[in-house]
Amino acid sequence: MDQLIRDVKLGKNVKIFGYVNLYGCTIGDNTKIGSFVEIQKNAYIGKNCKISTHTFICEGVTIEDNVFVGHNVTFVNDKYPRATSAAGALQTEADWQVVPTFVKNGASIGSSSTIMCGVTIGENAIVGAGSVVTKDVPANAIVVGVPARVTRRKIHEIE
Repeated sequence: MDQLIRDVKLGKNVKIFGYVNLYGCTIGDNTKIGSFVEIQKNAYIGKNCKISTHTFICEGVTIEDNVFVGHNVTFVNDKYPRATSAAGALQTEADWQVVPTFVKNGASIGSSSTIMCGVTIGENAIVGAGSVVTKDVPANAIVVGVPARVTRRKIHEIE
């Protein structure tokens, strides 16, 4: 397995597939991490989650239990990213602040979605594939589009 693991806390029965970068993160019991995933320091993944291939979970992201994250999902943790500081030097951790993001229990995020920082995706919510989440998603809601908008407030409406 080609992976970088430093200061990682792994729960029981975690499955990690090839070409994964993990450092300084926590991953709960029975979670599956697909190939070509990166999970950065201070990110938290709960129990019984599925993180699909080619996903990027950056510092400051908290994913609770029973969450599905589709392929190629990207989380963002900086509202105003820059390569250099005001003085012109490459930025360091001192030059910006992590903006936290939360994904609540039972939520699902469709493939190729982008989750901007500072949002909360509510319990059992569904983010449709290809969506860009720029605002909080209510519990049990379905959101789709760019930017993501609520299409249904209760998941049982689609059954």
